[in-house]
Amino acid sequence: MNHFRLLLLLAITVGTAAKATGRWGDEATGRLENGDGNPPIAIMVKAGDADDFLWALETANQSNSSDTLAERIYILLPNGVYDLGERVLTTITGHNIAIVGESTEGTIIRNAPKPENEGISKTGTLLNRASNLYLQDLTLQNALDYYNSGFAGRAVTLHDKGRQTICKRVRLLSYQDTYYSDSEDASHYFEDCEIHGTVDFICGAGDVFFNRCLIVTEPRSADGKGRDVIAAPRTSQTQWGYVFYDCTIKNVDSNFQYGRGWHTKPRMALLNTTLLTPERLEAPRFDSRGMRTVESLFYEYHTMDAERRDITPPSNIVTFTLNDQSRQHETILTPKQARQFRLKNVFPRWRPDKITRRLEKQCRQLWDETR
Repeated sequence: MNHFRLLLLLAITVGTAAKATGRWGDEATGRLENGDGNPPIAIMVKAGDADDFLWALETANQSNSSDTLAERIYILLPNGVYDLGERVLTTITGHNIAIVGESTEGTIIRNAPKPENEGISKTGTLLNRASNLYLQDLTLQNALDYYNSGFAGRAVTLHDKGRQTICKRVRLLSYQDTYYSDSEDASHYFEDCEIHGTVDFICGAGDVFFNRCLIVTEPRSADGKGRDVIAAPRTSQTQWGYVFYDCTIKNVDSNFQYGRGWHTKPRMALLNTTLLTPERLEAPRFDSRGMRTVESLFYEYHTMDAERRDITPPSNIVTFTLNDQSRQHETILTPKQARQFRLKNVFPRWRPDKITRRLEKQCRQLWDETR
């Protein structure tokens, strides 16, 4: 283990042979992603070694804990299962960290909390408290025994209290509360990702833009009975909430609805969504019963079936209720209204799509230099 760690810190110059140093920061101080010609900092983790991953993460955390403008550190994870056991809330505190797997299905970071310890704030595989986290080409799996956990089996994969997180080709595997955006004013971005779950499995606050993602609803119970609910936003300080753009919903067994309000003024919109099994979508498409609020601003536009035929109802007025309160609104957007939900409008001062293209290129170059 120690011998391997001496060679972990790589200062890799794109287009030249990889160089390695056991000292922190001698040569690996540049930011190639910004085009200044200096090599980036990269830590290569031993394949499938969870302890090495934790060491690498702690090293990056200590280096970038105080400066939100610190040089980006890349943690490279070869294919393998990084099994954290019952460990929960492995925390990211260093800013500008990139955790990059070799492949989405081949690189798996997994934990398995005990069912009696379930809870939305207690079970996360990763807990992010930093700015500008970048995840790419890996799977986060919370393997809590959901179907034998009793009434609730809340098991989070990514518990995000940070700011401006980007996920590219990341797969999140769990059942209830799979992804939790837990920062009221946050902005996050998912591109070409895959998220699995049953109930409220995309939940929380802030503005989160899901671009070309695959949403998979798993069986609500072991026998397939019950109903799934994809999202449970609790939008409070931001304008947009959850925006699903050009996404696909794949249904495994149970019927489903798009979402339900958690509390405050939850917002969500689904635009250009492909439903592979539209017959499984229960009326009135959104759950009209709020958990702690009646103020649910939910919208839909240009929904399609697997053959790309438009199956959007011309109108879908939903009455949202909570106890003796009710609010009614049209959930189908007009074309003019739908244009407001484009990425450049949701994030006018932050362009995560452009950042993603740059970082994806950088990661590809780093992997090429290690092979």
